[in-house]
Amino acid sequence: MISNKYDFAIIGGDLRQAYMFLDLIDKGYSVVVYGLSPSSIIKEDAFGKSLEEVMSSSRNLIIAIPFSVDKVHLKSQTNQADLTIENFINNLSSYHRIYGGSFNHELISSFDKKQVFYCDLMKKEEIMLYNSIATAEGAIAEALINSTCNLHDSSILVLGFGRCGKTLANKLKGLSENVNIAIRSSRARFEALTLGFNTVNFKDLENHIDQFDFVFNTVPKLVLIDEILDKTKIDLTIIDIASSPGGIDYNYAEKINRNAKLCLGLPGKYSPKSSAEFLSHCILSDLRK
Repeated sequence: MISNKYDFAIIGGDLRQAYMFLDLIDKGYSVVVYGLSPSSIIKEDAFGKSLEEVMSSSRNLIIAIPFSVDKVHLKSQTNQADLTIENFINNLSSYHRIYGGSFNHELISSFDKKQVFYCDLMKKEEIMLYNSIATAEGAIAEALINSTCNLHDSSILVLGFGRCGKTLANKLKGLSENVNIAIRSSRARFEALTLGFNTVNFKDLENHIDQFDFVFNTVPKLVLIDEILDKTKIDLTIIDIASSPGGIDYNYAEKINRNAKLCLGLPGKYSPKSSAEFLSHCILSDLRK
């Protein structure tokens, strides 16, 4: 039996979910939490005693993004034994509404069998656009932290010109006049040129890669192969923001002493409060429909 003791139950996650708790409380909603650590943001009296208790006390479940890392447990800041995908599914009812993101096919199939409403926030256009901003700013922060050079006046290459690539390139343009885009299609090339960027065709990348001080990859497949890495500058910094496993042969990059870093979850790392407030805004908007 599901009660409406709380407006929301937040289960697992990271600092984004912690700040979502704070934002929802500030807006006057009642919230119970499980799978996050007590902190200055969340006091101990806000926590439920078990996954079953928390899930039975609210219809609206806000869960970790991504839902799981190891495909067994929910992503969380704690090690509670009951925080497993199996337990979560077993405690679901058709009365629940689930808000999370990056759901795999197996999980969606389980939701459908339970006839549960679910919302993949990471597929909402407005959130994808917002995340591209947070990701771009985080990528720039990673570049500054992991390099001995300024971005100012450096030669920069962005691999890919999709949503993240465009946002990142525009942010970088304010730091360097020499921002280049690696593209495949003539349409992407024309668009990049009209926005004031230089372009390099992926097919010609091996012949131009030695020009760059920074490379930012947004392409979720292997693009910086060994032959290309061999021709890069020794002090090149590579920031890879593509989904795991990224677009670089990391074993080979380490072998030849290239500075390459796969940077996942940047919004949660660098702007958890801003990201949380936008996520909770989208959830509340959905509930008002």
